Amino acid sequence: MRYDDPWYDALASGWAESTAAGVPEPRAEQARRAREEQAAADVYLEVQRSAAFQEVRRRYRRFVVPGVVVFLVWYVGYVVTATTAPGLMARPVAGAVNVAMLAGLGQFLTTFLLAWAYARHARLRRDRAALDLRWDTQELTRSVRGGAS
Repeated sequence: MRYDDPWYDALASGWAESTAAGVPEPRAEQARRAREEQAAADVYLEVQRSAAFQEVRRRYRRFVVPGVVVFLVWYVGYVVTATTAPGLMARPVAGAVNVAMLAGLGQFLTTFLLAWAYARHARLRRDRAALDLRWDTQELTRSVRGGAS
């Protein structure tokens, strides 16, 4: 699709398409930058394929998948019970408090418990390994770019 807008091909200010005001970047510099970007992409692919990265992802999935399944079953169970068994949900527990109110408050409680458990799991089982991966990745990209970051 071709635009007949005179501003369409104009450079945006500060987007690093040129090295100076209106002066195009030399081809050698463009080629060097492309090689650096490709080398950095290779570093990230190497890290992604590493055993340490796979272990961090495995730990993440081992917590998140069961947590989501349990929470969704609990939520859908609450909704289904509320719609199919209104007599059960209306049963009084203490004064004006009924089963539906307790189950609804339980939804909020389990949301906060799940968030706390996730944060605790991340802190104890994944954060250190992920931080080590981050430092390793930055060191590798720094070495690829010749010490400049």
